[in-house]
Amino acid sequence: MRVLLDTHSLVWFAFADPKLATPAKGVIEDPANEILVSPASYWEIAIKVALGKWQLHQPYPELIDSLWTVYGFRNLPISPLHTARLIGMADHHGDPFDRLLAAQALVESVPMVSADAVFDRYGVSRIWS
Repeated sequence: MRVLLDTHSLVWFAFADPKLATPAKGVIEDPANEILVSPASYWEIAIKVALGKWQLHQPYPELIDSLWTVYGFRNLPISPLHTARLIGMADHHGDPFDRLLAAQALVESVPMVSADAVFDRYGVSRIWS
């Protein structure tokens, strides 16, 4: 199964944070699953670190490199189809990163690993608990 990680799920997984629900962690760890990461997520992480909103347990470049080399996650590039999906999309959430993640999940027809119930309002299939 292909799944897209929400930014928080990505960070919580990388740092073994107990906030990551056990079923969500199981989906991420299952080697049969293809775990997708959007550039929107690592862009959001960089912005929040730069603003002092988030503290990382390792340098940012090491974290991002580990996504591919340690965890084997796949980059899901942002395509014009993803951004086109944003046109006319309801603004259930003021966060532009989350809206783009929702658009990517919808266009790719993949569920998202996320604790954030706002994705349900977009019609995104969500995996959490």
